[in-house]
Amino acid sequence: MQYVNLGRTGLRVSRLCLGTMTFGLQCDETRSNAILDAAFEGGIDFIDTADVYPLGGDQGTRGRTEEIVGRWLKGRRHEVILATKCVGAMGPKPWDQGMSRKHILDSIDASLRRLGTDHVDLYQLHLYDAATPLDEALSALDTVVRSGKARYVGVSNWLAHRVARALGRSELKNLVSIVSVQPRYNLLFRSYERDLLPLCQEEGIGVIPYNPLAGGLLTGKHRQAAPPPEGSRFTLGSAAAAYQARYWNQREFETVEALRGAAAEAGMSMATMAIAWVLKNPAITAPIIGASRPEQLADSLAAADATLPDDLRTRLDELTHGWRAVDAER
Repeated sequence: MQYVNLGRTGLRVSRLCLGTMTFGLQCDETRSNAILDAAFEGGIDFIDTADVYPLGGDQGTRGRTEEIVGRWLKGRRHEVILATKCVGAMGPKPWDQGMSRKHILDSIDASLRRLGTDHVDLYQLHLYDAATPLDEALSALDTVVRSGKARYVGVSNWLAHRVARALGRSELKNLVSIVSVQPRYNLLFRSYERDLLPLCQEEGIGVIPYNPLAGGLLTGKHRQAAPPPEGSRFTLGSAAAAYQARYWNQREFETVEALRGAAAEAGMSMATMAIAWVLKNPAITAPIIGASRPEQLADSLAAADATLPDDLRTRLDELTHGWRAVDAER
């Protein structure tokens, strides 16, 4: 496994990051542990989770994923770079969510309890909360780092202008600055190439994109003529409708068919090709890969060492160029 610096920091992370949002709903603890074991044995020692996971669960299940990861971490915390996130609703009260100082400081303590550790390596704001002053959120993140509960901070699902403003406010106020962003990015969603990724390159911000396989659509295993298979991200829990709206459309499937031909000609699996394409972008630090079964990781792991010829990359860029125009908040 290759390693790369997380943005402008001195922290080196594995070229792939394991996402855990399926743990505790789509995957029970036994299967989740098997996925974690397979990823670790494959060289991935960068793990990303969130307090609201498992994705698609209700408030009663939130926190379950961190608990599963925490139990797996016992005895090997020092061997893993651990990232988690806050902002999503963790309770019924209005202060149980958002970017307020109260919620951020309460959330880091709760996550550390569930994860069974005294610190995380990367603490991220999962979403942008326009109801909270940005300076308040940045000051809270500064407190989290200065207290030793996190080594670095980042954001997820933020538009470029909000990242730029956060960088400026942190510099002006002499507060800890974000070192990473976590956007959605794949062959079917390329909007951030227009602004966020260039900003990150210029400012030395690490990019750890999620959904590199578009919820599994870019594996080529789904067909539009058949309904989404039960148990997949397109049918599971409260997140199913969002995934179907994003990807389960004729235009996406037409693109997937074109990509299927390119993969066949290149002698690569679609999953390996899709992740290798993400890795080829110089702005990308470590794509977040996921799985619902440990054997699914093989093609993703292969992408870390795969060679993507320039002519194939050019072809993929051309086949998916239209996806650069999709609304970034879609």
